[in-house]
Amino acid sequence: MRIIAGKAGRRKIRVPKTVTRPTTDFVRQALFSMLGAQVEGARVLDLFAGSGALGLEALSRGAASCVFVDEGRGVEKVIEGNLGQTGLDGGRVIRAEVHGWLKRDRCRYDLIFADPPYARSLLDRDHVAELLDAGLLVERLADGGLLAIEQAAEAEARAAKGLDLLEHRTYGGSSILLYAPEARS
Repeated sequence: MRIIAGKAGRRKIRVPKTVTRPTTDFVRQALFSMLGAQVEGARVLDLFAGSGALGLEALSRGAASCVFVDEGRGVEKVIEGNLGQTGLDGGRVIRAEVHGWLKRDRCRYDLIFADPPYARSLLDRDHVAELLDAGLLVERLADGGLLAIEQAAEAEARAAKGLDLLEHRTYGGSSILLYAPEARS
């Protein structure tokens, strides 16, 4: 796996053994094409960070900072190693359960990435539904901020209180949902 573009473009990154489905280069390229200039100078939050590929890509393309949050064992060391290997500054890694951490966090972010484990059956935890239903992400978005969620292609695009769905695109087995805070009247 590698960073696609920016100052760390083409540098390889490690993926933790616990990550079963890292975001592909193709999906990352599509996502960052949708985001365009929004990345430059952004404060980024990368939830369910895994290897940190989304946040690292944002830092490489000019984001000011990125907070990486994941509860996986060994993920913290892998992301910190990837930050060092790529020479990217502005990253902070937090090992925590995402939903609980969001309840404690009070910062606001220009870009939030959420790439949770896919809910493939009724027995799987549906992180996307929990994140959107709890309303915690709306509180974390800065004015003009964007939320990008990656989910299984077969999952429905969900409405979320306080958020407008701007884009819903499917790439192979994955979908990208792009939300913005609802326009205030």
